[in-house]
Amino acid sequence: MTTLVRTEPAGVLAGSGRRGLGLVVILLALALAALASLRFGANPLSLSQVWNGFWHPDESDASILVWTLRVPRTVVGIVVGVAFGLSGAVIQALTRNPLADPGILGVNAGAGFAVTLGVGFFGISGISGYVWFAFLGAAVTTVLVYVIGSAGTRSVSPAQLVLAGVALAAVLGGISSFLTLIDEETFRALRSWGVGSIARTSLTETWAVLAFLAVGTVLALALAAPLNAVALGDDLAASLGTNVARTRVLAVLAVTLLAGGGTALTGGIAFVGLMVPHIVRWIVGPDQRWIMSYTLLAAPVLVLVADVVGRVVARPGEIEVGIVTAVVGAPALIALVRRSKVSGL
Repeated sequence: MTTLVRTEPAGVLAGSGRRGLGLVVILLALALAALASLRFGANPLSLSQVWNGFWHPDESDASILVWTLRVPRTVVGIVVGVAFGLSGAVIQALTRNPLADPGILGVNAGAGFAVTLGVGFFGISGISGYVWFAFLGAAVTTVLVYVIGSAGTRSVSPAQLVLAGVALAAVLGGISSFLTLIDEETFRALRSWGVGSIARTSLTETWAVLAFLAVGTVLALALAAPLNAVALGDDLAASLGTNVARTRVLAVLAVTLLAGGGTALTGGIAFVGLMVPHIVRWIVGPDQRWIMSYTLLAAPVLVLVADVVGRVVARPGEIEVGIVTAVVGAPALIALVRRSKVSGL
């Protein structure tokens, strides 16, 4: 009798025990990154000042600095890190394309374009107004790129998806730039928002979007198992009992909520959704349940570390986190493309 055993490529951390230990390590890294975010900046604070300012708020300069500036940007960094990281993981799994993310596939550009139209033609202002236009732009762009990428074929083409996303992002980004240049006064607030900043978003604005991001996060995590089946191909996934059409619709909804909400808060932060899920896949293997669990913790680490680096390098000014991740992400993308063994899904 021949016994068929299903095998799958293992990551660097093989076995659930070692993967669980890896989660603990990343959780500790997240705690350290959050502490660094509270401590470092134009005016560095000692650990005792951070501790007292956080747990015993008063009128001291350290306490005011911690609660008015650094706690909000740390919370925003964690929230948008989760949003962009998980949306990238879902897009990569859905399209079976390891080079997909909300930025490369034009989702962030679509959300930004919709916000630009909202500001220019409807006079919206603030995160509460941005978010609805960002959701609409993200949803339309996601569907459009997916339709273009699958045009003329029975299955989705990863190469066509990337080309469609890059082309669409270039067109939408160009139109957005043109609109902001012809009326600089109207779009003044969008210029800093568009480069990806976590420094200008208040906790109140974050709470306004948090419910949407929470729903998107829960939905993405719930889709991990169905997306594992979809990775095997539509026919085999259907034979295993997975509703492929429903999985795709829910995946698009999750990406819309996550990428749209994250973009509404901070503008697009490049490469987070590309680098983190891709590196995580190399570490834990192709199981989406582990990929999303690791991404949930690792993506905020990247955003917070990039933000701290931007503050320390340019002290007493700062470099926006979106610029830092882009500078780091470009060579990382080249390295990932060259690693053929870890580039496939």
